[in-house]
Amino acid sequence: PSAIAEENGHTNTPQKGPLPEDASVASGVLESVSKSTLQVSEEQNTVPTPVKKSSKAKPQIDVKAELEKRQGGKQLLNLVVIGHVDAGKSTLMGHLLYLLGNVNKRTMHKYEQESKKAGKASFAYAWVLDETGEERERGVTMDVGMTKFETKTKVITLMDAPGHKDFIPNMITGAAQADVAILVVDASRGEFEAGFETGGQTREHGLLVRSLGVTQLAVAVNKMDQVNWQQERFQEITNKLSQFLKQAGFKESDVAYIPTSGLGGENLVTRGQSSDLTQWYKGKCLLEQIDSFKPPQRSVDKPFRLCVADVFKDQGSGFCVTGKIEAGYIQVGERLLAMPPNETCTAKGITLHDEPVDWAAAGDHVSLTLTGMDIIKINVGCVFCDPKEPIKVCTRFRARVLIFNIEVPITKGFPVLLHYQTVSEPATITRLLSVLHKSTGEVTKKKPKFLAKGQNALIELQTQRPVALELYKDFKELGRFMLRYSGSTIAAGVVTEV
Repeated sequence: PSAIAEENGHTNTPQKGPLPEDASVASGVLESVSKSTLQVSEEQNTVPTPVKKSSKAKPQIDVKAELEKRQGGKQLLNLVVIGHVDAGKSTLMGHLLYLLGNVNKRTMHKYEQESKKAGKASFAYAWVLDETGEERERGVTMDVGMTKFETKTKVITLMDAPGHKDFIPNMITGAAQADVAILVVDASRGEFEAGFETGGQTREHGLLVRSLGVTQLAVAVNKMDQVNWQQERFQEITNKLSQFLKQAGFKESDVAYIPTSGLGGENLVTRGQSSDLTQWYKGKCLLEQIDSFKPPQRSVDKPFRLCVADVFKDQGSGFCVTGKIEAGYIQVGERLLAMPPNETCTAKGITLHDEPVDWAAAGDHVSLTLTGMDIIKINVGCVFCDPKEPIKVCTRFRARVLIFNIEVPITKGFPVLLHYQTVSEPATITRLLSVLHKSTGEVTKKKPKFLAKGQNALIELQTQRPVALELYKDFKELGRFMLRYSGSTIAAGVVTEV
């Protein structure tokens, strides 16, 4: 398998496997339509202007109208799949993609042969998403895999986040880019409990996703075939989870529970057929649930912001960055400012789902080709923004945090890892300003000596290197962060002043 990974080389191409022909043709048609409309308007506007393409000569596009046109009436949704290691996330989503026809029979057969050889026959579907040799050998997902599929009303960018404890930072990166989530839990006896007890990831992931701003959740109660689709077991799991998710801050109406079998493919794209299930379950299958998620509000009207998830050298001049546009929109040829390095550059090209486009807007996962700047200056976690309305950069800021279950109380000078969008930066808690009332936010105690679990507090943080961030009240997406300490998440917070 490692040879294959090397052949493919580009580990950072987000597409997994070829798209079915018809889908790419359809998007091609859509694109040519929107392009031709753009060119027409450009010809009208650019009669008197000189040849040099300055940003003034660009017609202002009506992004909202274009967005609707572009998706063929379909809404874009970024979906992250999370859960305890071995709950069967990759297999579940791999099988779903296979049933949707996003993985052709030949590739699937190849995966089946390869996984048999490796003695991991049940992993064939997971390999649709886990493509590096190491992931396949270990049978665990390490990095956030991305792929795209369509439902009746949505275009879904799917992120398969790792469930293993060592990889939680990668998981945070995935969740920071998601609108909605599927939490996969293993229904087999003992396994659900293992993922749900204090050491398991089910809880931590649930908390993380909520604190990163995901509000809608589908819980796939997976491997139900191993408990013969028992209704009692399903109820037992949903009861335990719903109590916990309510505490984590999910509204009950925004959480759906779906019994599934990832390996058997039951209740994924069509409603389950097995009589053990149908006699008591009349609800949606997983795909219908994904389709019924409400799309989030996209901040197209705000100044442009893109958080870098990956940087790589391109052929020719310039280099590429990938990431999700958090706010605003961008057109080819625009000037951008990168923060913290505070350098400007030009967006020479924009790629969306492996297709070159003229513009892209909030919510899109794009790859930008940039010129006029040295690649050395850009790290993962830099933010590209509108030079007229730049993002704030600082090393000290104040924040309101919620402390999770921690063993050690947090005191002044406490060292933490700040996880923010795609950045993870070492930081120190320099001041404990006050403890706040959980629901009203009123100060209940000034200058506490320490913070204990479950408390809500105002603190001051200092980072070793400058970070680019926004106040939570201005930009929800760019004002949230997590704090980790020695391998576990200890707090979630929002930036209150910079």
